[in-house]
Amino acid sequence: MSAFPPRLAHLATRAVVVAKLGPTYAEAHRLDAEESAQRLSTALSGRLLTALLEATWTQMLGKTKRLTEDGLLEKVAATLGDRPQRPGKVAPTTPGWSAFLVMVDLEAGTASDAARRVMESDEGRKRAAAGLAEVAGFLATELTRGK
Repeated sequence: MSAFPPRLAHLATRAVVVAKLGPTYAEAHRLDAEESAQRLSTALSGRLLTALLEATWTQMLGKTKRLTEDGLLEKVAATLGDRPQRPGKVAPTTPGWSAFLVMVDLEAGTASDAARRVMESDEGRKRAAAGLAEVAGFLATELTRGK
């Protein structure tokens, strides 16, 4: 049982999340949009997407006082509306984003052994958790900025 409603995963599909995070990933790695999307899609094909959606839902619930869970899901649906795969904004590079991008690289199989060792340390795990929360906040904003 996940910590977010199933409808969130139906709205914020892997393709939608890739579209929202793609511009930041592409800029950080100096990749074209297609290569960026391919790597992100590979990285988000498993547990990282679930963890990101759980953290994003937590962020959404923390940011709203007026909306019920159903109301929040309706807002996401309205935001995604006609263009669910509209690219997200490019986020400024922060230590949190950097840690998340390394997690993506690890999941995509493009990170170095040195990066893997760093992320497996206690400090790396702390940075990964902080990065996941920061990127989830960004994604929550991207998914609810609509009407």
